[in-house]
Amino acid sequence: MNFEQSFTQQQNQVQKMAMTQQLQQSIQMLQYNQEDLLTFLNQKALGNPLIEITFPQERPAEKLSAADYASTIPHNRDDEELNFMNQIPDTYLSLFEYLTEQIHLTMRETYLRELVLWLTEYLDTNGYLTISLEEAAQLTQAQELQLLDALTLLQQLEPAGVGARNLQECLLLQIERDETAPNMAYLLLEEEFELFATRKWKEITRKLDISLNEIQIISDFVQTLSPYPGALFNGETEQYLKPDLFVKIESDDLKVISIKTGLPVISFQKDYYHDMMQVKDQDVTKFMKDKYAEYEWLKRSLVQRGDTILRVGTAIVEKQKSFFLMPEHPIQPLTLKDIALELDIHESTVSRSVNGKYLETAFGVFELKHFFTNALNLTKTNQSPTTEDPATVSAEQVKQKLTELIETENKQKPLSDQKLVDLLTAEGVEISRRTIAKYRDALFIPPSSKRKRFE
Repeated sequence: MNFEQSFTQQQNQVQKMAMTQQLQQSIQMLQYNQEDLLTFLNQKALGNPLIEITFPQERPAEKLSAADYASTIPHNRDDEELNFMNQIPDTYLSLFEYLTEQIHLTMRETYLRELVLWLTEYLDTNGYLTISLEEAAQLTQAQELQLLDALTLLQQLEPAGVGARNLQECLLLQIERDETAPNMAYLLLEEEFELFATRKWKEITRKLDISLNEIQIISDFVQTLSPYPGALFNGETEQYLKPDLFVKIESDDLKVISIKTGLPVISFQKDYYHDMMQVKDQDVTKFMKDKYAEYEWLKRSLVQRGDTILRVGTAIVEKQKSFFLMPEHPIQPLTLKDIALELDIHESTVSRSVNGKYLETAFGVFELKHFFTNALNLTKTNQSPTTEDPATVSAEQVKQKLTELIETENKQKPLSDQKLVDLLTAEGVEISRRTIAKYRDALFIPPSSKRKRFE
């Protein structure tokens, strides 16, 4: 048998996209919010001696007038709030510190006080005791009766409800101190808490000889109590949003302006670059050229990022004109694809442009992705079957209508989900009961059985 081996050359043309490191970083920069962008640029500056990060203190070339800029400041601010000294956050006491301070001020130095201090270490951030008295007795070798006395002293401290072992006890501790509490409130929650919470109120009327109206009054009072008495002492620092865009409204005309105040700006260290280029060393020269190229790339990427966010924001505002011009602020159906087709860019670019980016208006600050809501493709019942372009309604519009119907319902006979379906259908919108329930849950609206009032 003869084996023959031959070699041939063949040229194929293949087109593919190579994701370079710089391209990947450009995509990431578009997705970053302002804080993430600053972190990224600071990391770049650490490795590049030619880059310095600065922050402009004034508006850019497309300056807003004094009146325009003033409109970006909430109207409820006064001169006192604009004083920079008033912007220094308060120093918060933790719940443990607050309780410890009270214990040392109100209790004598006894063994019982030591037990009270010990119990405070087993409170969670909401003020609830996380250890049973039996477990505490094993750990401290104290008698359960002594621990019960210590717990009683702890529960007499502020805030009311602290030291409770469950929600029922927390509410009872608050009712006990409130002189405005309804007469039967303590008894009802002490003896029939489960029936009260599950709204089986008719059983309570038979057991306690109390009317439904009285139970309703007690329920309204309980709503004013705090289920988490220690939550006020978490001491979380407030986070402030930094808008990227501002909408200027002139009559029926809308103009979107990019807000550059607070954005990091990269500066080039020209003198240092020229000095280092005078060094007769090929490695130094190559290093400087590479770092200069990185600076130029970062500069272009920042400009491109700002332009893309402005273009996307402008397109969104154009599509949602009614939101900015009408007092009801309705949101029309809008998808990422609609903006992508409008600007001839990819949907992923639109998604990155709206993620964590905020738009400031005279009536509030909104995240750009707030303006996207899918059309439900709900056909109006009064349309002709031959209509080629059925009317659509956005999910936000349905939620708004749902809220209006529930707010105006008869609270003694609240609307069921099926009744809400019927009412919306009568207005020309076909929607399922399951969708109504989903939207109601999203709006934190309880079902009709829990909305019923007895007055």
